[in-house]
Amino acid sequence: MIMSNEVDPAQRYRLDFLSPNVVLPAPLVFWTPKYVLFKYICDKGSAIVCLPFIFCIGLVLLVLNPLCNPGPLLFRQDRMGMGGRRFTLWKFRTMSVDAAQVRAHDAPLEVERITFFAGYIRRFRIDELPNFFSVLIGDMSLVGPRPDAWDHSAQYAQDVLHYSDRFRVRPGITGLAQVRGGYADTTRAVERKARLDRFYVRKSRIKLDLYIMWCTVVVVATGFGGR
Repeated sequence: MIMSNEVDPAQRYRLDFLSPNVVLPAPLVFWTPKYVLFKYICDKGSAIVCLPFIFCIGLVLLVLNPLCNPGPLLFRQDRMGMGGRRFTLWKFRTMSVDAAQVRAHDAPLEVERITFFAGYIRRFRIDELPNFFSVLIGDMSLVGPRPDAWDHSAQYAQDVLHYSDRFRVRPGITGLAQVRGGYADTTRAVERKARLDRFYVRKSRIKLDLYIMWCTVVVVATGFGGR
């Protein structure tokens, strides 16, 4: 549980790529030892358990991709994590190769470049499975604010109220905003996501994480919010 919701001015910092007027909260939250242990076991345990499935699914996609989704198996992208740090996120590629680039933060998702076969992979979040490599090495957590592309985060931090609160914790594969709001590709949706992420950062606890995990199972099973 977070013991303090306020950030001392001395614990604030700036990032060079942002406007001088933008100040981000320091990546500090105060959790009970019980919750810290719970997060560690869930993160490392889920990553280790999922590794064999990732490799098996990767082999299947490696065989099917030349016919259904020509191009590389994996797609990587720079994302912004805890403390505004840059890290590389890996996914199974679901868009045509010429679309494997960062779109503008306010541009709609290029759904026409998602192949028919890859659409099913995205709907049931199979493309996100390689994210567990980031969890294993400590760049991400199983549950937390979903990380946005580096350029998008830099812009949102300036334009969206409370968006930067997410940088106080590790980003997650799944989060409250994902199970309650679905895919965010409009300004209003990003603002809603920022509010939900801020709530998670301020109210993190075991029960909330378990609730998000359960909702994630339902979301994956139903394809809710998949784009």
